[in-house]
Amino acid sequence: MAEPITAAVSDRICKHMNKDHAEAVLFYATTYGNLPSATAAILNAIDPEGMDLTATVDNQPQSVRVAFDHTLAGAEDAHHTLVAMLKARSASA
Repeated sequence: MAEPITAAVSDRICKHMNKDHAEAVLFYATTYGNLPSATAAILNAIDPEGMDLTATVDNQPQSVRVAFDHTLAGAEDAHHTLVAMLKARSASA
């Protein structure tokens, strides 16, 4: 059975992404969050429908919500979806 995306799972994913994949988090904000001038971003929360980020635009924090293209089944689906989002946009660039 899939591990549900609880508050603890969201926190774990966010900490990992912000620590080890900061460039990916910024990519989600600039590309999927329609904030091309963002210079930094932090992943605050993830849930089955999307993710909440705080992006830095013109030295000001700006909240942005990025919706997923489907409802996530769980933590493993979140991982695969985040990777697929990177690959999909990178391939079309």
